[in-house]
Amino acid sequence: MVHGQIRGQSRSGLTPFTMDTLTYLIFILSYALIASRRLSLLPIGRPAGALLGAFLMVAVGTLTPEESYRAIDGNTILLLFSTMALTVYLEDAWFFQWLAQIILSACRRPVTLLWAVCLLSGSLSAFLVNDTVCIFLTPVVVSLCTRAGLPLGPFLITLATSANIGSAATLVGNPQNMIIASLSHIPFARFLTVAGPPALIGLLVNGALLWLFFRKRLPAQMCMEPLGPSVPKNSKRLEQVLPVMGGVIAGFFAGFHLGYTALAGVMVLVLLDRKDPRETFARIDWALLIFFCCLFMVIAGLAKTGIVERCWTASARYMSFSSHEGLSLFTLLMTVGSNLLSNVPMVLLTGPHLGELGNSEMGWVLLAYITTVAGNLTLIGSVANIIVAERARDQYTLGFFEYLRFGLPSTLIVLSVGVALIYRVMS
Repeated sequence: MVHGQIRGQSRSGLTPFTMDTLTYLIFILSYALIASRRLSLLPIGRPAGALLGAFLMVAVGTLTPEESYRAIDGNTILLLFSTMALTVYLEDAWFFQWLAQIILSACRRPVTLLWAVCLLSGSLSAFLVNDTVCIFLTPVVVSLCTRAGLPLGPFLITLATSANIGSAATLVGNPQNMIIASLSHIPFARFLTVAGPPALIGLLVNGALLWLFFRKRLPAQMCMEPLGPSVPKNSKRLEQVLPVMGGVIAGFFAGFHLGYTALAGVMVLVLLDRKDPRETFARIDWALLIFFCCLFMVIAGLAKTGIVERCWTASARYMSFSSHEGLSLFTLLMTVGSNLLSNVPMVLLTGPHLGELGNSEMGWVLLAYITTVAGNLTLIGSVANIIVAERARDQYTLGFFEYLRFGLPSTLIVLSVGVALIYRVMS
């Protein structure tokens, strides 16, 4: 009844032009709150900013309550929830510390350690959400560098940029790829076949650039003996979690529903744990789930005005995948848009119109790769970057321009190599 009254009052006497204007203003307000970490005028943060936008879309009558519910992509939310829950179980089993210590303890030279962080971060992010990989690996990397007397800046940049690039390889590596999985219906194995090699080459290119940029800041040798595993022994828990994770990944390759496959893994671990999972579920980032639900609503409200369709009708012929100029313009637009609006909104706005540009399957892979790698451009271009900076804040302040000096050339080179490879393989 309340919804009906709000909707009726807001629609009373409003022309379509006025309604569209209100919708644009709501969209601008929402993205001012989303794109900035905190506005001094309204410091409510990103999840609450998206929630406010979603509410206002319904309050002014742009969306009905039923339309707002339908706008939420349940497949993406289920997959994101399940992946985060699996990651919590992995963390409880000390998986990240165990794996990181084993691999990184074998490194006797700082340059080798830099490469190890690059490859470990990228490979884990391909099958776990890159944000959660950064949450759990950042303290490990900070501890290792502090004990070894190594500068933290190069290793934090290595962790963040490698996590973003590695996550581009699969449909479960980051939230925007999860959305693409739901919208495109590309099989997991097929996507990995075409996106995996560019992501791997991009990771290696990024590692080489890291070495070129930071080799003079790294000492020739470690200031301590190689680190041995120092995490509590929890072999029984690991013996339970690792086979379940292997089964989940096998399910992805088998073509099963991604969200329910991950959820099946969560439920197996809940049953093996034999206790109320409330504590585990409490550690899931519910604010992130709310953020994505509301973001779907805000984008649906904007799309309902028709402005997105009009923009694509006017610009599609300039971004055709049939020409190198069109591909370059598409790459530029997605890169700039991902840094101004964020990558998830760019995927939601662009995805429905990829078919107008040519090969839609190639378009989905390009969209995933470009919007993900574009996050490496600036420190605030990716949530993973912000997580690394915030988690290490007490030990080191990772500056915007310190990051940009590496992020700008790395992003341009990795994008150029990856986009060219995808285009050559799929065109």
